Amino acid sequence: MQALSRRLARESFNHSPAISSLKSIYPLSDHYYGADHPRMGSTLATKGVGHLIRKGTGGRSSVSGIVAAVYGATGFLGRYVVQQLAKMGSQVLVPFRGSEDSHRHLKLMGDLGQIVPMKYNPRDENSIKAVMAKANVVINLIGREYETRNFSFEEVNHHMAEQLAMRSYVLTISASVSLNDKTCGKPWISKEHGGIMRFIQVSCLGASPSSPSRLLKAKAAAEEAVLRELPEATIIKPSVMIGTEDRILNRWAQFVKKYGFLPLFGDGSTKFQPVYVIDVAAAIMAALKDDGTSMGKVYELGGPEIFTMHELAELMFDTIREWPRYVKVPFPIAKALASPREILLNKVPFPLPTPDIFNLDMIKALTSDTVVSENALTFDDLGIVPHKLKGYPVEFLISYRKGGPQFGSTISERVDPEAFP
Repeated sequence: MQALSRRLARESFNHSPAISSLKSIYPLSDHYYGADHPRMGSTLATKGVGHLIRKGTGGRSSVSGIVAAVYGATGFLGRYVVQQLAKMGSQVLVPFRGSEDSHRHLKLMGDLGQIVPMKYNPRDENSIKAVMAKANVVINLIGREYETRNFSFEEVNHHMAEQLAMRSYVLTISASVSLNDKTCGKPWISKEHGGIMRFIQVSCLGASPSSPSRLLKAKAAAEEAVLRELPEATIIKPSVMIGTEDRILNRWAQFVKKYGFLPLFGDGSTKFQPVYVIDVAAAIMAALKDDGTSMGKVYELGGPEIFTMHELAELMFDTIREWPRYVKVPFPIAKALASPREILLNKVPFPLPTPDIFNLDMIKALTSDTVVSENALTFDDLGIVPHKLKGYPVEFLISYRKGGPQFGSTISERVDPEAFP
């Protein structure tokens, strides 16, 4: 009865003389305010992500048609990828193997029921299949920069990626097939389910079989394995990522606040190209939403500026307002200081502390520069302009300032002594 009365009221409102005269002066149309307007429609392409059913205006409460299984969603980059997926109306499957609290911060990022935690075991094939059976997109963010007694570099960074690729199957659709064409064929590249339309593997910039770092060797082997199983997969290779939860500037600042100095490995001249984590998440979304041009390609993502280790440390000291104090540690000595953990890792009956700055594999990686290759595909090819680091991307470091955000050890040099009472 209420629905009938509302419909009658709307029809009488639309056909009233006052509204008719108003429309003659100001031609209003539902076309400009409905979901069919280009601004309100979803921007999701039809080729790379297949034959999707979409509803809504493309926002958080819409249905994008994407059901993405994000492995490694509880990590640093994962939370930003989940947020980007959820705000466009995608359902996100969050496989986790830790406690029930490890994913609770992600559930707030999507509409009700859109963030779906799923308990899984990376060594159990059936639990991996159970997640993938519900997904049409797989994004692999699994990675770790240190070993534990249970998981080696090779198992986490190589074998898990290879296993996911073997369980994923890509669906490709011709660009000429429209979204509403119900007669389209199914050119499956399939062994079992055939339900996975896009596979995105996140690797590391500098990954190479010849790298002195076991992590980078394992990442290079994972890229090769994924492309061998799925030639249509997209490989994203970000440089060192900077952000609120990062594992480089936070660790440096914590070390400085605790010990009063920062160790520089070598002479601090190693070059790398740090990138803002939100830009990396945006690049993954751009690759997912394109017309399929990113399928089968490798992208190297670095920031707009190249820093030496010493220059990045200067930026950190300037932001936390502490006097820069360094101790230069030659690489042989740094490796000797970091070696005991690696030697004892599997020889003692208890877990060892997580390495922070003195991480043997990270020290080995710092012996060579890590910058974007000259002819590589980059942010430009995905239509993204990366942020410069100085400013908002490192603003989270103000929490390390002595005395609060407006103070610090070096602020007294900039204040007129006559201003003090």
